[in-house]
Amino acid sequence: MRALAFAAALLAGTAIPAAAQDVVITNAKLVIGDGSAPIEGGTVVIRGGRVVSAGPGGTAPAGGRTIDAGGRWVSPGIVAGFSRMGIIEVDGVSETNDSSAATSPFNAAIDVASAVNPLSGPIAVNRTEGITRAIVAPDPRGSIFAGQGAVIDLGGDMNPITRAKAFQFMEWGQTGGERAGGSRPAAMAMLRNALFEARTYAANPASYNDRGKDALLTRADAQALGPVLRGEMPLLVHVERASDILTIVALKREFPTIRPVLVGATEGWMVARDIAAAQIPVIASALADLPASFEQLAATQSNIGRLKAAGVLVGIGQINDDESRQARLVKQYAGNLVALTRIPGAAGLSWDEAFATITSKPAEAIGMAGEIGSLRPGRRGDVVIWDGDPLEVGTAATTVFIDGVEQSLENRQTRLRQRYLDPKEGALPKAYQH
Repeated sequence: MRALAFAAALLAGTAIPAAAQDVVITNAKLVIGDGSAPIEGGTVVIRGGRVVSAGPGGTAPAGGRTIDAGGRWVSPGIVAGFSRMGIIEVDGVSETNDSSAATSPFNAAIDVASAVNPLSGPIAVNRTEGITRAIVAPDPRGSIFAGQGAVIDLGGDMNPITRAKAFQFMEWGQTGGERAGGSRPAAMAMLRNALFEARTYAANPASYNDRGKDALLTRADAQALGPVLRGEMPLLVHVERASDILTIVALKREFPTIRPVLVGATEGWMVARDIAAAQIPVIASALADLPASFEQLAATQSNIGRLKAAGVLVGIGQINDDESRQARLVKQYAGNLVALTRIPGAAGLSWDEAFATITSKPAEAIGMAGEIGSLRPGRRGDVVIWDGDPLEVGTAATTVFIDGVEQSLENRQTRLRQRYLDPKEGALPKAYQH
């Protein structure tokens, strides 16, 4: 009964989203998030859940709430560039894992938006760390295609979806070959067949039902790939090996309307000029410096720095890196890219560039730079006030706004900390009583 009462109270406190506030934050060390340098004495104005202005100086307009940042760092909320937050709670408990569907007849048609649980524990934990949006991808099992991913907010309400069907996710290289039947050529055959079937469906949807066994895609899957073929939906492709990356570059030349985004790209630095020439964005793993597989033999921490130097649009993601729980690690990863600039022979990023890899660059990669990832006018009012440099490990968020709504920074971890920080006799579990 106590558990039920607690659950009811939790739901009651989160089911109804709070109204967006009109907020002015003054006297800030202001980070726009677009790669520009921080602005001393900056001001941010949020109205109706959107950024109205952000820049140097200025006086606070009348009305609304005014916060004096006292010279502290103020930035856009951080965007988790690749995650599975909200669709996995406990890896070993299948009932809490909606990232994949091993026995489903569907693949490209799967839409993760309906599975996102805003009460998932990692959402509150990462919100406390200044993460305000996440790119959430499914995980493929019976095909190279995993399905349609979503962009979510980490707000404390029951409406997490910023954009459903935001992209299609596909495995390539080693894992793609496994999903296709055992080899890279099998993956290529599956991809070409899928694109052919999707084209056939788009040309005459009514006749697709009559294809019977000749159709290796379900009608729903063929329909889901239509926006990818037309360039209306990005195609996120997990690929690590340099030669596999060049295959995706060649695919874009063959199908120029497709908008691929490389995910992982450990060996991307080896073919950085080809990626840049094809204008393909990358959501890269930041600190992959040891080969976790045979397709990552050329791993180096300088990968992102070299990609950026070649002119590639690059952000940070966390594929196969505890991406369902630890999105907050991207702050540390970005900070380490800054540290690499001080190591002879290494390629890192400036502070401004590094911060953009966890804010505006992932948003730009998936075509949402006009909505999230920076404090440019018109963007969603996701703002974080920090007690220090946000790329330093010991820095904490002191205030978080999502869509102009101030968020609770309490989560299960903070409650446990408070419970045992100053224990009182009688307030602890039975096992702790003497």
